[in-house]
Amino acid sequence: MKLYIAEGNPQCVKVLAALELTGVKCEIEAVSHEGERLYPSSLSHSKQKVPWYIISQLMSGHEHNGLFACLHRYLFDISGQKATDATNEWLEWEATSLQPAVLQSLHMVALQGKRVEAAAVMKEPLKWLEQSLSKINSSFLTAEAVSVADVVLWAALYPLLSDSCFDVGELRSVRGWFERVGDLAACQAAANRVLHGKGVEALKTFLQKHPATQTQRRDSPTNATEAEVAEHVITVEEIEEAAQIWSEGLKGSPAVTERKHPVLPQEGKRNMLLTSALPYVNNVPHLGNIIGCVLSADVFARYGRLRGWNLLYICGTDEYGTATENKAREEGLTPQEICDKYHAIHADIYKWFQIDFDFFGRTTTKQQTEIAQDIFWRLHERGFLLEDTVEQLRCESCQRFLADRFVEGECPHCRYPEARGDQCDKCGRLINAVELRNPQCKVCKETPVIRSSKHLFLNLPKLEDELEQWLDKSTSSGDWTVNARHITRSWIRDGLKPRCITRDLQWGTPVPHEDYKEKVFYVWFDAPIGYLSITANYTDQWEKWWKNPQQVELYNFMAKDNVPFHSVVFPCSLLGAQDNYTLVNHLIATEYLNYEDTKFSKSRGVGVFGDMAKDTGIPSDVWRFYLLYLRPEGQDSAFSWSDMALKNNSELLNNLGNFINRAGMFVSKFFDGCVPEMLLNEDDKRLIAQVRWELKQYIQLLDKVRIRDALKCILSISRHGNQYMQLNEPWKKIKGGDGDRRRAGTVTGVSVNVACLLSAVLEPYMPSVSHTIRQQLQAPHTCVSAILQNTGTFICTLPAGHRISAVSPLFQKLENEQIEVLRKRFGGQQPEEESVKAKAPSSAAETKPSTGAVHDASVNVNADPERAKQLTALVAEQGNKLRGLKAQKADKSVIDDEVEKLLQLKKQLSLAEGKNPEPAAQKGKKK
Repeated sequence: MKLYIAEGNPQCVKVLAALELTGVKCEIEAVSHEGERLYPSSLSHSKQKVPWYIISQLMSGHEHNGLFACLHRYLFDISGQKATDATNEWLEWEATSLQPAVLQSLHMVALQGKRVEAAAVMKEPLKWLEQSLSKINSSFLTAEAVSVADVVLWAALYPLLSDSCFDVGELRSVRGWFERVGDLAACQAAANRVLHGKGVEALKTFLQKHPATQTQRRDSPTNATEAEVAEHVITVEEIEEAAQIWSEGLKGSPAVTERKHPVLPQEGKRNMLLTSALPYVNNVPHLGNIIGCVLSADVFARYGRLRGWNLLYICGTDEYGTATENKAREEGLTPQEICDKYHAIHADIYKWFQIDFDFFGRTTTKQQTEIAQDIFWRLHERGFLLEDTVEQLRCESCQRFLADRFVEGECPHCRYPEARGDQCDKCGRLINAVELRNPQCKVCKETPVIRSSKHLFLNLPKLEDELEQWLDKSTSSGDWTVNARHITRSWIRDGLKPRCITRDLQWGTPVPHEDYKEKVFYVWFDAPIGYLSITANYTDQWEKWWKNPQQVELYNFMAKDNVPFHSVVFPCSLLGAQDNYTLVNHLIATEYLNYEDTKFSKSRGVGVFGDMAKDTGIPSDVWRFYLLYLRPEGQDSAFSWSDMALKNNSELLNNLGNFINRAGMFVSKFFDGCVPEMLLNEDDKRLIAQVRWELKQYIQLLDKVRIRDALKCILSISRHGNQYMQLNEPWKKIKGGDGDRRRAGTVTGVSVNVACLLSAVLEPYMPSVSHTIRQQLQAPHTCVSAILQNTGTFICTLPAGHRISAVSPLFQKLENEQIEVLRKRFGGQQPEEESVKAKAPSSAAETKPSTGAVHDASVNVNADPERAKQLTALVAEQGNKLRGLKAQKADKSVIDDEVEKLLQLKKQLSLAEGKNPEPAAQKGKKK
């Protein structure tokens, strides 16, 4: 293993201390902040084939804390020191609560000399750490021996607490623990290696190159100052105001309105029309497709309805074009049969993911033909179409002209080797397919030839001035993501060129012109018109949405590769039609979601596709949560099984689920299911004010479609609740005198109201979980609208005397073995694996391995992949059942029976995967 470290990067102290403490052997190389090598410093060399980790300037912000946590766990794991649940909880707290405050404080101290303000930022996390440490009987955080949690927390705090001028108060427990960990030679060596004994001063260069915006807990939804965003300091006035509003309860709450179809614009309402980029009908959507379009729009649609906005969310399958024709040829079906088959598949997948469309339609309809042809004739009559004979690529092997997306080659501008026939994903430049270098037919891989054909073009240059005027207005007043703005600018920076809108195909909307009756519309002229035709299939009053720009706000959701067609081509079509069309006000585009360290590939079996997710045994709400947690908003992100398990077990199980379950259980166990009387003191009021501030941030962020950042607010509310309960210990006070019992009642009552608030803010993200929480708490129907329609009002929705229902756990732990099975299942076959499998002997007499091959006697050539798929789901289901029984503290004999069933299923799974199962290890006492 090789580690790259950057001088002055505070994160590197953690890694080096963990490395020294565990004794893991590796090579260390220092790099500058620009990534240049400074000097090699080989500690030792390892022959193990393990990953390389680059700990440089790229890994400095809060977004990378999860990577550091994984690295620390890895170092301790391979040294034989396994992380416990308690260790993982401390690491999660450090990454999500402590580290953002530390990094903000470091900027204040090192770059601004604001030690007093920095100390104020650190007050809350250090207060919580002090109170937690005062209740621990061991020398370190989790035991008498130092753990990875001690090293990570110590290293995070070291630059601040080692500064004698940094005044954070007495903090006896924190100081004692800090000194004990700091006495370790490993920690001293790591600090000296990175900071050279200079403390905060050593960080100046590094911090200057990494602005405070990267160290904020989450991005600012408004123009708040960096200190306000990083760690808002609650004032006395805010505390009193929050407590007063909270005590008023549900009086005068807005009524819950039921959705009635058709949803139409209303006078005096905020009328919002949402679209997701229409998914191609010829394939099954993978996780990246789902988060980039339909899931992101669904969260915002659900949120908008809860806010009381008059909102219509439509989507559907894009069914015309070469892709459909080719798929039909592959499967031996007609194009219409392919469309019917995959439209149903898409609809089922989105239903399982709980995507709440108002209408999910398709483009192969009469309305599509009528509306597209009408827009065509209006463009033609107004002189916005050109005729020209063009050279285009034709595949002689396939006997057809190639649509832009069915030819790839080298970009003529930046030499990117996988540019498409219409656009280069790397440089964003427009491309005519014949300009590609070394073009290749994506269907048969043959080299196409150039042929001539007469076509019609949309005269984009003639519309450019009008387009730019509209863009200036839309981008300045609407919420366009940064990548949407950048991609749009890249398209128009060199001047627009005429864009071909016809194709030599059979499957598409017919061109209604006598000279072009053998052609169809190009899919990127035709497909966006699908939004209009799908709405027309939903209601014959569709023009109230699509020809009403004065009353309607249009939101488009998509991945970044769809941006230019929604910001340039489609708007030009509508502008040129001159029929008062509604144009996009808010264009929301994501970056790409990759799978582990590669791309999704259906053909290679790499990645999770929509029709597979439900077979994993993981609930759709958990899938929704994790995809939204890593939503690729500012840069590409990657799905990771290990990270999914980590986020499920830490954020959902230990943070969110633990708090909500404890709050409800205390009401049931200690107060006979009735919310107790609440007599608020300063601690209670401060919590209410903190929760109210987080709620306001949540609303401001979601109003701006900052979906991922708003989710972090939910988790912060839950963390505040957990810390509040941990510090006040109602489970102990309930055993005391009358005063202590009243205090336990107040803490329990406030906590269960925070749980009710969480059910409201979770609804856009995890609708089933949200509904379950409200059912368990018997929450009033008006609680969600009361909380969200008043722009962030945290009120007492469950007053004293309110009776709740039975409470049960919301989430199940994802076990390592379960995750490893899924990782293997969706990892695809590597070429060498396929080669070995292809050469597998057919009898025992032919088991001699070929030269260079590795023979594994445990491999069973009679593997049954389909059976393995079924058994994987059964194992997951049985595991969930078993965890539920344990959580309910079922009788031991019942649990033992279920354990035996699980073991048998795992043996069957091993056989189905082509492995000989090893005998199950017997549990028992160590001798």
